[in-house]
Amino acid sequence: MKDLPRVFANKIDTNINNDQELFYGSDRFVKKDDDISIVKKINNIFASSHHVYKSRVKITLKDKVVEKVIVGKTSADLITMDGERIKIIDILDIERL
Repeated sequence: MKDLPRVFANKIDTNINNDQELFYGSDRFVKKDDDISIVKKINNIFASSHHVYKSRVKITLKDKVVEKVIVGKTSADLITMDGERIKIIDILDIERL
């Protein structure tokens, strides 16, 4: 086997203070489902391999909880199988059934 070429490393004459204190707490980096935005949850439902044309979901609105079959979305609304539009800003939570 051939010898690899040597790499030039400059000699360090001064004392370098580059120590860092790091802390990694287990609860600092755990992301809960509650932290995910509604728009991201909706995008995850539509990007899922389970969503081919429609998805059955439970939507928690400001005043009620409904089960709907969603087939599409716009930037401001979800479109259900019935042709109903649900405003995304009115949704508190959404989950796929």
